[in-house]
Amino acid sequence: MHDPNELLAQGPAAVERLARRRYVLDPAVLEKATRARAETQAEVTRLRTELNAISRARGRTGPPSEAEKETARALRADVQQAEAAARTVAAELHEMLLGIPNIPLDAVPSGSSEKEAVEVRRGGPPPRETGARHHTDIGESLNILDAQAAAGLSGARFSVGRGAGARLERALVDFFLDMHTSEHGYTEYSVPYLVSRDTMTGTGQLPKFEQDLFRTRVGDREMFLIPTAEVPLTNLLAGRILDTRDLPYAFTACTPCFRAEAGAYGQDTRGILRLHQFEKVELVRICALEDAQEQLDLMVGHAEECLRRLELSYRVMLLPAGDLGFSARMTYDIEVWLPGSGTFREVSSVSDCGTFQGRRADIRHNGKGGRKNPVATLNGSALPIGRTVAALLEQGVREDGSVRIPEALVPYTGFREITPEEATR
Repeated sequence: MHDPNELLAQGPAAVERLARRRYVLDPAVLEKATRARAETQAEVTRLRTELNAISRARGRTGPPSEAEKETARALRADVQQAEAAARTVAAELHEMLLGIPNIPLDAVPSGSSEKEAVEVRRGGPPPRETGARHHTDIGESLNILDAQAAAGLSGARFSVGRGAGARLERALVDFFLDMHTSEHGYTEYSVPYLVSRDTMTGTGQLPKFEQDLFRTRVGDREMFLIPTAEVPLTNLLAGRILDTRDLPYAFTACTPCFRAEAGAYGQDTRGILRLHQFEKVELVRICALEDAQEQLDLMVGHAEECLRRLELSYRVMLLPAGDLGFSARMTYDIEVWLPGSGTFREVSSVSDCGTFQGRRADIRHNGKGGRKNPVATLNGSALPIGRTVAALLEQGVREDGSVRIPEALVPYTGFREITPEEATR
């Protein structure tokens, strides 16, 4: 969320920067709403001051007359009416601000789609293109993925892992969490998978993306299934004022993620790349705004390290302004090579949100001169389990149909390969 006065102070620059991400800002409408909020609040203050003055004078001059009582009653009614008007105007401005996306940094390239992303670097072994097979075919031949069972249980866009496949998923969770907590300094959390509307609003999922969320209701209680652990992890500090000396905070959690994928029908319908439910290890960092770029680079490195140790081919892409997520001002996508599809696919998005979420969730820290400044928030996947499994199967399959397990993962799986014989046990 933006401070409307800061947004207006940028003038045409704010309009141009938001236009880079295909959002049309009308400064005149925003200025009118901001001025209305200030004027209605000023009227409330004026009337309260006048009412307080009458109350203080009454005690010094004896019992109030009927005329004075009537004046006080009228003023109290005026105060209530002014307060109601101020709440209405403030709510209208708040709703307007909730719909304005974050402003991209000037260093973010222009463009409106992933095709205009800028490749920053590549990592891991060179992409292997010979002997390419889709992970669904590999998984089904090894009897470790069962799309038919998933469809019978829940319909399209769900997955069932079996035997060595389920063990591989569990091994990846432990491998990632151990690395991030013991080597990268993150504190692991176990968090709720159902959260409130306020919590979803704090990180920017609501109101814009309500159609992409799974919602539940029991009686009068409305809850949302989290689309990512970013939501509860960031909101752990909602409404708090932090000691700057304690920054940065670094949180991690593995949770199931639930996404309706309302705008993605027809995309990636085969396999485990785009599901309604999947597991993901999430990283969140909270810091002072001036440290955000350093923290972003650090997080990208943490996500890359997962892929390096798994010996997977990948590349790092800087997204263009028009392809940024709603809350992000800069994002690096890390894409893993999938030879079965002959393409790189996103396996992690690491985003710097600036103070956008800090303002929405009211997370501040003690700044210079006693000021309470909103914190900067950053988040990223490191890594999603399903897409990582797909990459391991497609990059690790051998000519005989078996799949090699990277050496770093062997202590967690307890096996070095998945063979057709082992998968039938």
